[in-house]
Amino acid sequence: MDFDFLFRNFADLTITGLALGSVYALVALGYTMVYGVLQLINFAHSEVFMYGTMAAAFAVIALGGAATTSTGAAIGMLLVALVAAMLVSGGVALLVERFAYRPLLNRNAPKLVALISAIGMSFFLAEAMGLRDKITAWFGLDDNLEPYVGRARNVVPLPDVVDPVGVFDIGGYTVTSIDLLVIGGALVMMVGVDQFIRRSRLGRGIRSVAQDPESAALMGVNSTRVVQLTFLIGGLMAGAAAFLYILRIGATRYDVGFILGVKAFTAAVLGGIGNLRGALAGGLILGVAENWGSAVFGTQWKDVVAFVLLVLILMFRPTGLLGEALGKARA
Repeated sequence: MDFDFLFRNFADLTITGLALGSVYALVALGYTMVYGVLQLINFAHSEVFMYGTMAAAFAVIALGGAATTSTGAAIGMLLVALVAAMLVSGGVALLVERFAYRPLLNRNAPKLVALISAIGMSFFLAEAMGLRDKITAWFGLDDNLEPYVGRARNVVPLPDVVDPVGVFDIGGYTVTSIDLLVIGGALVMMVGVDQFIRRSRLGRGIRSVAQDPESAALMGVNSTRVVQLTFLIGGLMAGAAAFLYILRIGATRYDVGFILGVKAFTAAVLGGIGNLRGALAGGLILGVAENWGSAVFGTQWKDVVAFVLLVLILMFRPTGLLGEALGKARA
């Protein structure tokens, strides 16, 4: 164990951990919202995130990537990538709700069946992206779409758009513009969603269905639309997380959502699944704990630290740090 390395690089490990934890938090939002409303875990949410990373990368590739040197053009390119990631992830989330959940909910199927359906949809979406070159070849489009479908199971890099710029120093670590964008962007989006759920009419509908779906239906709340809205919001936030992730990491892959999705689920459980603010707290704590743990035990133990933390939370505080359910959130 190397505590000396942790102390010497404390600021570096903490800031980068917060940046990664911000991504976990935004993805965890989708898990916690679906669980709060349906009492189900949407294990296909990790692929919703993955499609957002691909959409962001493909949007930048389509716009020319590093071919531009104008600051305004670079900002515009990043905005297009963000919108593309959010729209694609939101659309995929709605497809998951429509085909993996709604038919089962309409039949009052057991929750275990819905869980299996979500896992199946997760594998389907990942493999569809991994076989996109074969799929486009069936239609004779593989040559035209080569930049997007070539080497489908390899890493897809994000073309250079902006270079990180040092903003200020903390403890010997230079905080960059990318660090601030990732952490600040995630915090703003999480606060926005939290206030939307707590204060808007649609948010009250989500909370009412989460608390008592039968009574909500008697009061005229359309539960199907509420579920759709829940998946949509979770998908949009996963798309935002996808954009921030690929901006920070610089690459994606067809199976990138697997481990990250499990960690985001861990963050949701850590903060108290069903609690929006808990998702933010859990994500940030998990990101920092991973970095600190990898510094002490070695980078090969990074994932182990995350899942040991999950086991400890489930053993000693099963409701998480902030275990208040979505339906009990107060405006």
